[in-house]
Amino acid sequence: MKLGLSRACFYSSCSASIFSSSIPSLTTIKPKIPLFLRPPTYSVASSDLQKWHGWAKSLASSVGSSFVESDDGPDSTLLCRELNWLLEDSLENRSSSSCFSFAACNYDSLDGIENVMLRISLDDLYQLWKQRIEERRPFQYIVGCEHWRDLVLSVQEGVLIPRPETELIVDLVSDAVSNNEELGQGLWADVGTGSGAIAIGISKISRSYGRVIATDLSPVAVSVAMFNVQRYGLQHVTEVRQGYWFEPLKDVEGQLVGIVSNPPYIPSDNISGLQAEVGRHEPRLALDGGASGIDYLLHLCSGAAAMLKPGGFFAFETNGEKQCKFLVDYMQNDIAGSFCNLNIVSDFAGIQRFVTGFRQ
Repeated sequence: MKLGLSRACFYSSCSASIFSSSIPSLTTIKPKIPLFLRPPTYSVASSDLQKWHGWAKSLASSVGSSFVESDDGPDSTLLCRELNWLLEDSLENRSSSSCFSFAACNYDSLDGIENVMLRISLDDLYQLWKQRIEERRPFQYIVGCEHWRDLVLSVQEGVLIPRPETELIVDLVSDAVSNNEELGQGLWADVGTGSGAIAIGISKISRSYGRVIATDLSPVAVSVAMFNVQRYGLQHVTEVRQGYWFEPLKDVEGQLVGIVSNPPYIPSDNISGLQAEVGRHEPRLALDGGASGIDYLLHLCSGAAAMLKPGGFFAFETNGEKQCKFLVDYMQNDIAGSFCNLNIVSDFAGIQRFVTGFRQ
């Protein structure tokens, strides 16, 4: 699994809406506020910020292609783009970051500006960038957010960073809903929700006509998912529950019109060989799918048979072609009669990634 890095050219209109206490507290873990949402309380001399920027760019440039050769990690070009994004998120006036453009490296526009306001201290900026380069800490954990579809989602250590390919699950749900009005007005479940990305995407599709329950075993993930749900004002249609897979859904057994999941599907022995940003830093709980990587996918299939209403839809993400075909074979033979219209769907790269179908 490679950590894809994408950055939208815009920020959500709700970015100024901070987490409210109106969500019932399920855990005592308080989510971290993404950098771009923090107040700009640090006054820094522009000359000192320029020195940091020069140091950080030099450190990024020294990487060259060594990370790529080591484990298909980021090269200097990508790291320099990340540095620009970090600066954008840190500055009070995001438009002023253009004077730090890596293409121009022209600081003339700062002449006469003695101080700039930051959302983080300069010492912390030095520390964060050292962590990015020396520890390979994921950039999304550095800034505390990830751009996903039209969302800017809070993420932090202990929560899987949502990938671009997973966006397709929301598109698959959208297609299913457009062909069946009942699906758009019923109850959905996002099992193993992580940051709440898929659940929020589905809630926006339903437009208040349907509801989504998002579950996760991790208290950190539950806290972050609640934060994201509240920030997008979807708490009236999206509920977050803590627990192991389908256990928090016992009260709605047989009532779901849809189940979606991006479960752990990496074979246990493959974790150590992942890109350092993933293998060293992202939660193993969200990565490790057992010896063959298929353990939780099989659990999802069995659970979906019990939880879905007749005609209910499911979409599960897998590790690729082998797991997709194994899953389809399992549903057609081992639990025959449970599902119909099974389909394998490829991701943006043409890799067979998703299995979809309907409860018979």
